[in-house]
Amino acid sequence: MRNLKITLQYNGKNYCGWQKQPNALGIQGTVEKAVYEITKEEVKVTASGRTDAGVHALGQVANFKTESKIPADRLPDALNAKLPKDISIISCEEVDIDFNARYNACGKTYRYLIYNKPYRSPLYKDLSYHVRYDMDLDKIRLEAKSLIGTHDFGGFMSSGSSVKDTVRTIYDVNIQENDGMISIEVSGNGFLYNMVRIIVGTLVDIGRGRIKHNMEEIINSKSRSMCGHTAPAHGLFLKKVNY
Repeated sequence: MRNLKITLQYNGKNYCGWQKQPNALGIQGTVEKAVYEITKEEVKVTASGRTDAGVHALGQVANFKTESKIPADRLPDALNAKLPKDISIISCEEVDIDFNARYNACGKTYRYLIYNKPYRSPLYKDLSYHVRYDMDLDKIRLEAKSLIGTHDFGGFMSSGSSVKDTVRTIYDVNIQENDGMISIEVSGNGFLYNMVRIIVGTLVDIGRGRIKHNMEEIINSKSRSMCGHTAPAHGLFLKKVNY
């Protein structure tokens, strides 16, 4: 038995998210089907975490166990020949039999793209959040600094989560702008349900002047009602998983 660690990219537009579901198309089930077509084995592919419907990945990590003798460096080509064009395996390596892509992860980086111009772009419409209104980017950068550190982010979580411990550590928030495309990258040891999307929505509302409280006050309130809106899924990318 071998344990294989794969890194994959995907465009989440046509999927219900990572998790396999009986009546919807998920990334997990699609990858497992491709593995079966190559190895004739029914495997469970475990990811570093579940991405929601419409969310993309630049560096999702997963693992599965197999008795196949196919060399790890040949597996990406073999699997990509069976996968749809919006999913791609970009690397594969054999790891310790006890490695688990979810439980061994110690941090993640997400990237969120905002297209900040008056008119929508047909090129970026499925890969970014179109905000047509002017935003104070300097203010957004200033308030984003308060996110860094260890805080109780209970207010930055959508309902429906069963997580009891809402303390998380944010290592860095990097905000760049180029010709109207704003990139917000958030790195941390873990994230609550919809946490990054609520962070982005809050920053957008701060930048537009719709929220008058500063970020420190919002965090300390631990109140969802103090935060901004939840930014749409299609602007979010899982960039990197750390081990």
